[in-house]
Amino acid sequence: MAHNDVMTHGNLLEPEPTRLPDRPEPQAALDSGTDPADVAAEHPDFSEAWAALAEAALADGEVVAAYAYARTGYHRGLDQLRRAGWKGFGPVPWSHRPNQGFLRSLAALARAAQRIGETEEWQRCSTFLADSDPEAAKATGLAE
Repeated sequence: MAHNDVMTHGNLLEPEPTRLPDRPEPQAALDSGTDPADVAAEHPDFSEAWAALAEAALADGEVVAAYAYARTGYHRGLDQLRRAGWKGFGPVPWSHRPNQGFLRSLAALARAAQRIGETEEWQRCSTFLADSDPEAAKATGLAE
């Protein structure tokens, strides 16, 4: 190859973005206004239902419940990310709707941790969210 031929490659050290599979049934239930508790009971691995429960609990000042809901959504999302090929780092795009439940759970976990004085966890979750996708941090209000 001549020196003036240019090959363009992405960053070979960064993994491909992880995109969780679509979940049309629980997504449609949430989108149509079904109570997130009912969706979580029917689909306990659907992180977006847990995120909605955590966000509502935070808004109501129920910090311990919010922490529990957020942690459940976060762990369910981690399991799914690993099954989707995620190796513990790399982009998790906010723009991909099925990822938003995990990312919202992570943001709610950060907020709940901060409110109960778990500063290290708040920092770790906030950093994890921004590292996953800076747009997620903006969309959830954890970054400007």
